[in-house]
Parts: sequence; C-alpha cells; structure tokens
Amino acid sequence: MMIAKTVVALIGFSTVFSATAQDRPPSQPDPGDTEVWAAEPRRVVPGSSAIAPSDAIVLFGGQDLREWVSTTAPDKPASWIVTDGVFTVRPGSGNIQTRRLFTDYQIHLEWRVSPSATGSGQGKGNSGLFLASTGIDSGYEIQILDCANNRTYANGQAASIYKQHIPLVNACSAAGEWQTYDVVWTAPRFAADGTLLSPARVTALHNGVLVQNHVEVQGESVYAGKPSYRKHGPAPIKLQDHGDAVSFRNVWVRPLSGTASLP
Repeated sequence: MMIAKTVVALIGFSTVFSATAQDRPPSQPDPGDTEVWAAEPRRVVPGSSAIAPSDAIVLFGGQDLREWVSTTAPDKPASWIVTDGVFTVRPGSGNIQTRRLFTDYQIHLEWRVSPSATGSGQGKGNSGLFLASTGIDSGYEIQILDCANNRTYANGQAASIYKQHIPLVNACSAAGEWQTYDVVWTAPRFAADGTLLSPARVTALHNGVLVQNHVEVQGESVYAGKPSYRKHGPAPIKLQDHGDAVSFRNVWVRPLSGTASLP
C-alpha cells in the first residue's frame, strides 16, 4: 500500500513539475551573441550625379580619354571626339576599351543618342557597353540603342544582354536626352583547363529602373548562333563603334574583387 501511495505521489509531483516547467518563460537570448564588431566596412564617401564615389576609378571625368585605348591597337590612344565634357563615337574609327583590366565591378555610365539620329531598328543610335572585352568585336554586351519610339527585336533593344536577356522593362528616354546605366558585373570563373566553374552574372539599372536582375550570362554575345564561353581572366571594358555618333559622360567604375590592373 505504501509503495502504491509513493508511486502516485511521484506521478503527481512529476505532473506538477512538468506543468511548472512549461509555464516558465524561455530564457531570452543575448543579442550580443549575434553582433559582429571585428569586421567593420571601410568608409566610402558617396558620389552625386556628377561626382564618383571616393573609391571609384574615373574612366571619364570630362577632360580626356587617358583611361581609354584603341581596341584594335591597345598601344595607341582612343581617337573618339572629346568636347564640352563629353566624348562621342568617331564613326569608323573602331571600338575603344579601358587600358586597365577588371574582374568584378560596379560601373556607372551616361549615354546619349543624338536628337538628329535617323534610321530605325538596330540602325538608330547603336553602340554597346561590353562588360568584358575578349577581342576586337567580342565580349559580353549590354546594348545601347534608341528604343524610346523605335521598335526592334526584344533581346536586342536597349539594356538587353544582347541576344540573351530581354530587359524587364523599356526604360528608354527620348533621343537627345542623357540616360544612365548602373551595372554590377560578376565575371565568369574558369578552371585551369578552361572548364567553366561559374557563369557571369549581371544586375543592371537603366535610368534608375531595374532592367536585369542578377541574370546568368550564357556566354559571349554573338550576332548569330549560340553564345558560349572561352577561358579568360581580367579584361578591359569596351565601348562599341557601330557607326552612330553616340555620346558618353560621367563614367566611373568600382572594382569589387581585387584591384584593376594594367595588361
């Protein structure tokens, strides 16, 4: 009998203890356990519409093309026209590219199609921003084109990753107005034998509007056929001479991995 009473008492105590434990509020976590103080981000002074951030490399600040060279002859300076704080394609002179090489970066570029531009489709205000140049006319291109009131194939309009990714929206301003591209480029990575380890990715804003959202690039831009990758390392940024007098200003770049280098 005593044993039975003892068992009942123990069961009762256990029940009361369990209920009490469940009613007790859980211990509060210490917020300090999740605070990181050791790796403080470095300070960057932000820019403005005409001033680059403090850690940017200014590729064109309104004076000259000292940061650019001819793509066909990298030992020669770029021969495009510089006037009144703007540089303009000299039709027929060929593409130009940066003298420095880049891997991952953020770039800001302003461009304008002449208000007197004629033509239609791909023939009106055509140029291109090649995020990594892999040859005279090869690389990974974001299209520059007057598309405010000028229809063309969707994957070849302004802000497209040429022949690969259609922009989310058409954010083009009218010909004669200045437009902006703000692009984050993540370069592809290759193994020693040339095998692709990770593809390139692009996020882009056109006139402040998101048009490419971390898209995966399928390879180098091609006019016909399928894009593919070829092994390369750090590369110059290139602007295209497509025969139209497109103008540029306020161009700067912020390297995001490593530093910009000279070939």
